[in-house]
Amino acid sequence: MSESRPGIDVPDARGRTGLDRVGRDLSGNPSVIVRDVELIAAAWHVLRRTTYDYRRRDGGWTREQRETYDRGDGATVLLYDPHRRTVLLTRQFRFPVYVNGHPDGLFLETAAGLLDGDDPAAAIRREAAEELGVTIGELTPVFRVWTSPGSVTERLHCFAAPYSVESRTGAGGGLADDGEDIEAVELSFDEALAMVDSGEIADAKTIMLLQWAALKGTLDTDR
Repeated sequence: MSESRPGIDVPDARGRTGLDRVGRDLSGNPSVIVRDVELIAAAWHVLRRTTYDYRRRDGGWTREQRETYDRGDGATVLLYDPHRRTVLLTRQFRFPVYVNGHPDGLFLETAAGLLDGDDPAAAIRREAAEELGVTIGELTPVFRVWTSPGSVTERLHCFAAPYSVESRTGAGGGLADDGEDIEAVELSFDEALAMVDSGEIADAKTIMLLQWAALKGTLDTDR
């Protein structure tokens, strides 16, 4: 009798099965034939190794293996006050950046989180309330991006939304039960852009949204 494998034929700690089936039925690219999917790890998120045949541009076929980290899709929002020309960001400890050279791991970034089964707009409204205590009204979709396409499957839904003193209706700070300890940081738009230049803001999604706002003139007072 074969051994039961959590996440494959019996539920893992999050109640999931069939995690080794993801990607086996891909058919959108005739130059890619998936041969095998191995479940490497399934803790909170999922690490897989996929073996596939790939037809190169010269017509020859090669066999490749890639590991993919699946944490689900996410959403983020740039909160801006068009009247005071400010943006509202989060500061929290991020161990992955700390272990890879960030001085203290306290990272400035836009509010963000995983979808967790919600649609992107609902998810980012939830995250803005939890992290920054902001009740979002009007919400503008900006773009959807993959930020690390060589290894991470996550697609990030990026939004922008105005906020005001009145819309900061909650305490924020994140969910203590999830280990979150989030500080709200309000900056002038010009100061935030200068911090991108200085490297004090080094988060990709935050930089992209700040640059989008600069290109669109979102916080220009004469608009």
